[in-house]
Amino acid sequence: MTLHRAGLALLLATCGHAAAESLTVVSWGGAYEQATRKAVLEPFSAETGIDVLVEVYNGGLAQVRAQVETGNVHWDLVDLEMADVILGCDEGLLELIAPADLALAVDGRPTVEDFLPSTITECGGAFVIYSTVYAYNTESFPDDKPTTIADLFDTERFPGRRGLRRTAQANLEFALMADGVPISEVYATLGTATGMARAFRKLDTVKDDIVWWETGAQPPQMLADREVVISTAYNGRIFDATVMEKQSFVIVWDGQILDTTGWTIVAGTRHLDAARRFLTYASRPDRQADLSHYISYSPGRLSGAALIDRHLATGMDMKPHVPTSDQNMVRALPIDSEWWSDHADEVNERFSAWLAR
Repeated sequence: MTLHRAGLALLLATCGHAAAESLTVVSWGGAYEQATRKAVLEPFSAETGIDVLVEVYNGGLAQVRAQVETGNVHWDLVDLEMADVILGCDEGLLELIAPADLALAVDGRPTVEDFLPSTITECGGAFVIYSTVYAYNTESFPDDKPTTIADLFDTERFPGRRGLRRTAQANLEFALMADGVPISEVYATLGTATGMARAFRKLDTVKDDIVWWETGAQPPQMLADREVVISTAYNGRIFDATVMEKQSFVIVWDGQILDTTGWTIVAGTRHLDAARRFLTYASRPDRQADLSHYISYSPGRLSGAALIDRHLATGMDMKPHVPTSDQNMVRALPIDSEWWSDHADEVNERFSAWLAR
């Protein structure tokens, strides 16, 4: 009888485990992933009973494309940069969504109007607004301090190695702004052969001083180790290193490049209904604003901005630390995701050739 009851209990437990629904979501790791867990993933699981498994990647569509093309889809949702959302949607790699799949705004405006222009697509809308900035370690510059985007490239006045992400995106924009192109003309300039050549010529001036990074965790570590004196980075990673790890880093907001990420559903997922439930939940303005309790990113929804509050670990007001605060937006460049989705292949090919020279 005891064995029978034990076997029955094991059977029931096994059946219950098998019946429990789960989703595999893919994010960017580090402080951002931990913030996402606390603001979205864990509350979603608690509310719905759906387990969320997290995998980490470094961006791009290569793995999504491989899964969809082979029919071996094991990722359900991916947090993509907006240019990849647009491109993946165009290629049929992502499931289409309807406005009803997204949560309502908190201020009464229509859902589709509660996003910045170009951050709502047929396959998803913005989750967070973050920026690529550059930062420096104050211990590397005890006297004169970098203050402008031009200083990123000024190795005479601010000697030392630079950390740059191994990608054309953002580096070309930084190069043109540093070379004097007005922010409003960056993409028009980049869209010409002359402008593209000008951007690469500017990158040439620091090429011998560059240490390339590929993951968001690398720039703070390189700055802390003095491997570089200046590095481009995601603003939230620098905030976390400064506030939580007490590093002596300073963000230079001049020329920051605003970008967004958005949760998208991989085409062919076997958990489509659960994935849509997650997408609705993650699109809620209050969930997006809750992220700013843990990391200095802005909500992707406009109506979420008023909900930005304090950093839970320190109690500091987060409004001055997010990319979209008034003082940080003075010389900000919103990334043109449409431009990148149209030109990424040719520009990345040229960038790879430049790297190899």
